[in-house]
Amino acid sequence: MCRILGIINYCGLSDNSARNLINYLTDELAHGGPDDRGIHQDVNNKVVLGHRRLSILDLSKSGSQPMSNENDSILIVFNGEIYNYVELRQQLLNLGHEFNSNTDTEVILKAYIQWGVNSFKKFVGMFSFCIYDKNNNETYLVRDQSGIKPLYYSFDKNQLIFSSETKTFTHYKKDWKENNKWKTYFLAFGFIPEPFTTLDNVLMLPKGSYLVFNNKSFDYNIIQYDKFNFTSTVNNLEEATYNIERLIEESVKRHLISDAPIGVFLSGGIDSSLISLLSSKFMGSDLNTLSITFDESEFSEKKYQEIVHNKIQSKHSYYQLGEKDFLNSIEDIFSAMDQPTTDGINSYFISKFAHEDGLKTVLSGLGGDELFGGYPSFERINKIWILNKVNRSFRKIFSVFDYLGDDKIKKLSYLSMKSPHNFYLLFRAIHNAKSISKLLEIDQREVLESLEDIPMMNTDNLEKRNATSLMESDIYMKNQLLRDTDFMSMSNSVEVRVPFLDQDLVRYIYSIDPKIKFANNNKYLLQKTFENFIPKKILNRKKQGFLFPFQLWIRKNINMFTDLIEIKNPMVDKTIRDFKSGNLHWSRFWSLVVLSQKSAI
Repeated sequence: MCRILGIINYCGLSDNSARNLINYLTDELAHGGPDDRGIHQDVNNKVVLGHRRLSILDLSKSGSQPMSNENDSILIVFNGEIYNYVELRQQLLNLGHEFNSNTDTEVILKAYIQWGVNSFKKFVGMFSFCIYDKNNNETYLVRDQSGIKPLYYSFDKNQLIFSSETKTFTHYKKDWKENNKWKTYFLAFGFIPEPFTTLDNVLMLPKGSYLVFNNKSFDYNIIQYDKFNFTSTVNNLEEATYNIERLIEESVKRHLISDAPIGVFLSGGIDSSLISLLSSKFMGSDLNTLSITFDESEFSEKKYQEIVHNKIQSKHSYYQLGEKDFLNSIEDIFSAMDQPTTDGINSYFISKFAHEDGLKTVLSGLGGDELFGGYPSFERINKIWILNKVNRSFRKIFSVFDYLGDDKIKKLSYLSMKSPHNFYLLFRAIHNAKSISKLLEIDQREVLESLEDIPMMNTDNLEKRNATSLMESDIYMKNQLLRDTDFMSMSNSVEVRVPFLDQDLVRYIYSIDPKIKFANNNKYLLQKTFENFIPKKILNRKKQGFLFPFQLWIRKNINMFTDLIEIKNPMVDKTIRDFKSGNLHWSRFWSLVVLSQKSAI
């Protein structure tokens, strides 16, 4: 796990200035790669590449980056992990390639030399990387199929600039212009949806895609090299459970490859418990696990964590998180945000404690809810799916809900949008459109038009629960959970791995008929598969999200946080009053706090 960046065609800069700049920008990413740094400069073609390394595989200097082939004609900077690199390495050895390291980075490099862009689909893992090919005068930016690892890019006067973090762009140019719609996006979603960022003309590379840039003509193209498709070809329950068990076990096994200390985050829910139990099959009592507990009993899941810990006898660490810890970390939390988010605080503390525990990488259960139907949206979709059949010419009727008092009812006005995001916003919007218009003091039509401009996959021909799965994966998981996990973990120099998003596993899950996959909601197929493996008290517990006592802590210190809110208008005042009186979820109040933090933009 690392941080990467580069400038292709650094026009307007001297060679010394370009090198000094990339040195500075690379140092600014040191938190994501404290173990090593590397710079490559090609003065003839005006290219500079930077890399910060968090050493996980092959801890020797052989793994340093940028890494090149034998004649320095092809170079790579890479962020992530390739879990099938051993198999690919053997294939390449059989084809006559030689290796100078035991890294997955060199496997990517040699795979590209052997198979070109067709190699990208062969990688099983989480990755974003840049390949600079002097032979073809081309630069490739590549991102994994689930969008686990981020990769931002921008074009500025025939220059291609890319980085693992958006803050690189404001370090590159202090007065980089803001995206004038980001506040609308943020207040609606609680994050900035891809491909957009808070910065103008700084975009996220789409998942499962590569960008190819011609270093001479400066032309570029973005090509999707792979995607997951719903097929419903598997309609036998016994076959499905057999293969799900096999694929999840295989995924966990290869996610445990590491030459550095590794562990599992054990929250006490089904997903993290399953990952912990399977990991113990391969690591035994050498497995490290860690959990967070609270003084507030209604939030603590310690009794469930103990069930799993006692069963596998792992090297377990409990971390007690209290109100003072939260308050003392606020400044660091905002600083760690690479993009504004209403979530991510839990990921910050998980990663902080993992780092304190001496771990460099931690496995997470993220992805289980999205793929197997663990969210309330999978049940609610049955009640509102008929609304999707309303002819778009009549959808304006939903705008009437803006004039009703209840905030949940006001969210129905999002159904007037001509975008698949309308259902997501109905389920998960932080603020309704009318509130956003009042908070930002702009016209409500402008709010809705901005939201309709966000590109999204088409769900029209999908079975409703598959559509919900895609919606939760492509919006919530990709834009918030994965992104928050990435920048919060890397700010603490920790890698988080997500076995549920293994490419082979996801591809198979997408092939299962939804009648089997979601037969009884609440992750039916996953529970059925492991009903004799996961302890009954874990399986039968009432579903509870990974909740922290933020509502209590923020309300107890309301004046401290109110002082952080910079925008002032009647709607802001009403939001504060409603939160103080207990009539508002903390995330809506918190969104106004985050909105004012320059360090989070």
